[in-house]
Amino acid sequence: MLTESARTSTAAEARFRIQAANSKSRAIAVVALDGPSESVVRRLAKVSWSRAAFFTASSSAGTRDVMNEIDTADLIVMVATPGAEMPAASMIGEACRLKRVMTTTLIVGAAAASDEALSKTLAEVRPWSGMIVIADAADYIDGLLTALRA
Repeated sequence: MLTESARTSTAAEARFRIQAANSKSRAIAVVALDGPSESVVRRLAKVSWSRAAFFTASSSAGTRDVMNEIDTADLIVMVATPGAEMPAASMIGEACRLKRVMTTTLIVGAAAASDEALSKTLAEVRPWSGMIVIADAADYIDGLLTALRA
């Protein structure tokens, strides 16, 4: 007898699969929460994306821009580095919670960070993140945005 997983991968079951694209493009705002993550976000901003906007929240003006973007975003991706100060994380997270906007936090540079620095960052972003990704490489976010059709 085939397992459920094996049965759903048969040619007979393939006819029930949706052949169209996974979903429509999402409006995504990518936010650098600290100074060190700004270089990652600036690099991404130079690439052509269909529905992604890029911000830095290390200044009050940048945080204001992000707060305005939350009204129209489907997803906020916050980018952080271990151990850095992120005063805007709670403000952005709370606004997303109130408006029911999904959040993901990507922590870059974790391989080179101490456990203490990583724990501090996790404690700061965990209450505001629907999903947290700890990535060794900063280019992980490129694949994430591509998969989300940004």
